[in-house]
This record gives sequence, C-alpha cells and structure tokens, in this order.
Amino acid sequence: MNNESVEKSKAKLVIKIIIPILLLCVVAGIWVVKNSQKNVSSIDGDNPDFVLHATEKIDLEKLKTYNVPIVIDFGSDSCVPCKEMAPVLKELNEELRGKAIVKFVDVWKYQALGEDYPISVIPTQILIDAKGRPYSPKDPDAMQMKLYVLKDTNEHAFTAHEGGMTKEQLLSVLKEMGLK
Repeated sequence: MNNESVEKSKAKLVIKIIIPILLLCVVAGIWVVKNSQKNVSSIDGDNPDFVLHATEKIDLEKLKTYNVPIVIDFGSDSCVPCKEMAPVLKELNEELRGKAIVKFVDVWKYQALGEDYPISVIPTQILIDAKGRPYSPKDPDAMQMKLYVLKDTNEHAFTAHEGGMTKEQLLSVLKEMGLK
C-alpha cells in the first residue's frame, strides 16, 4: 500500500467512526447539562412544591419523590401558637430549600386542604421522612408525637405533633427524618 492509500484509509476511518463518536459525545453532554439544570430549577423559588404557604391541595405523593423530609404545619394566621411558629417555618423553608420541604396550611382559610390529615387541634405538624414514609421517632412519647395507623391494615399512616415547636425541635426532628 502506498502512502496515499494509507491516508485515504485514515480519512475514511475518521469519517466513519471518530466523527459519529464525537457527535454522540456532544449530544450526551448537552443532555447532561440540560437535565442538571432542570434538577436545579425544580427546587428553586418558583417551584410551588417548595413554597411555604399552601393554598391548593398538596400532592403528597409528588412531594415524596424529592426524597427529602417533609413537614406540613396545619394552623391559622389567627391562632396565637401558630403566629409564634410562623417565623420558624419561614426561616426553615428558606434555609432548607431543596434539603427539606416545609409547608404551612391555613386551615381556617383553606379547610379542604386539611381534610385528608388527622388534625384535631392547631397547630399540628405532619411529619414524613426522606424515604417518603411517616416519621418513626425513636421515642414518640418523649417527643409528644402521635402515630396514626390504618384501621384495616394496621399500617403506619401518619405521624403528627400537636402544638408549637421551636426551630431547634424542628431541626432535631428533621435530622432524625433524614435531613442532610
């Protein structure tokens, strides 16, 4: 084979193999960048799943897909203990965005939003761990937690805390629920 044939063979090899591989790498790189930007924007301030004040029905199954601890506080803007918790919820919602979901539902304004949850007093916090399961505290009585089970299957359905919680108490519970 002469040098000219060798050069033509190399050129064909580049055209047939290397260029498609490079194109595939470019397309894969674009896909990775595009999808990583989606994940970042999915937890930003525009995402209603991470907004503090819930005014529409909460899609709990969707919230569980984020794999972060979830606290839903059911209270009212008019209740004194709820007013005391309001700044704590706001701070945690802002500080833990993307690491936890902290929501507040005013059940006096939006009664229907509390219908699927075991609420008998306000404020009541519903607690779900990062694996999407009802929080299982090590010592429910010491933490004043109520564990609710389904009557027919005896399956743990909800964990609730009735009354106000401090920032430190909520952070402690969130850490136990899988906060990273």
